[in-house]
Amino acid sequence: MSLAVGDLAPTFAVETTEGTRTLEGLLRDGPLVLLFYTEDATPMCTAQVCGFRDEFATLRDLGANVLAISADDLDSHRRFAAREALPFPLAADPGLDVARAYDVLADDGKRARRAAFVIGTDGRILAANGHYQPQDMTQFAQVFEALGVTGEGLAG
Repeated sequence: MSLAVGDLAPTFAVETTEGTRTLEGLLRDGPLVLLFYTEDATPMCTAQVCGFRDEFATLRDLGANVLAISADDLDSHRRFAAREALPFPLAADPGLDVARAYDVLADDGKRARRAAFVIGTDGRILAANGHYQPQDMTQFAQVFEALGVTGEGLAG
């Protein structure tokens, strides 16, 4: 079952490069941009997370948090985050429980697909893209539009 705008986001607790994070805890500080990606340090996934890294100041100005999730372990995430100077945490989902809950499990069942969600402080989904393509600027802009801005001027 695919998640859609207006649905309640599935809750989760995950280990990240910055400690344990829960959906509820992240939403206390503002809306959440939740990214799923397939694998650390691969070209398309690097493009995906770095696009949001490059606009992180804008996201913070909008009050939003960012969390990126893949099945990779925390050691791999730490290397990837350091190499790309990522200002937001990377979460490990080795059992793919969060990917399943958000219906973004890859066809092979071993990884998550690239996906992007925006979750409001009430826990409802403001934007949902279960097949995110980093090179598609329209998809990138939709994340920001869900937070109340247009895509004009985004570096992405």
